[in-house]
Amino acid sequence: MGRPEVRKTGRGRRERVSSPPQILIRDMGFDDVATVAQLEQRSYTFPWSEPIFRDCLRAGYYCCVAELDHIVMGYSIMSTGAGEAHVLNLCVAEEYRCRGIGTQLLGHLLEFAKGLGVNDIFLEVRPSNTTAIRLYQSQGFSQIGMRRGYYQAVDGREDAVVLRRKLGKGRA
Repeated sequence: MGRPEVRKTGRGRRERVSSPPQILIRDMGFDDVATVAQLEQRSYTFPWSEPIFRDCLRAGYYCCVAELDHIVMGYSIMSTGAGEAHVLNLCVAEEYRCRGIGTQLLGHLLEFAKGLGVNDIFLEVRPSNTTAIRLYQSQGFSQIGMRRGYYQAVDGREDAVVLRRKLGKGRA
């Protein structure tokens, strides 16, 4: 890290201007599963279990974590095949939300998918998760459908909004 920038204020005083922290996005490993599962438990009413995360790693899905100073702040999981990718999970710890970490994780997934020659990337999101929907729309995702009763919910089932972003040929 470089030295912090120092600037003069209007009254001749100096103040430090620090740049935003650099988030490290790296591959998730089996040693991250317990931490990721704990973050998942804190974030969702119906969370994935540790065995599900381990299965994703074993299956060869692209799994990554976002960390700062060795603290895992978020993670994402994506499957790829046949020119398509599917974002299966993207989560940022509540105390780190609204700081651009979700945008960085999603951007990382998009770049990874492009590198594999993926043409379309899909995901499902709860209609009640308006923050996530805004994030996905801001990154070029568009609604292409609904899956009725897709998610488990406290009062039964909740639909899923299906979103897609074109990455390759025929990109809109």
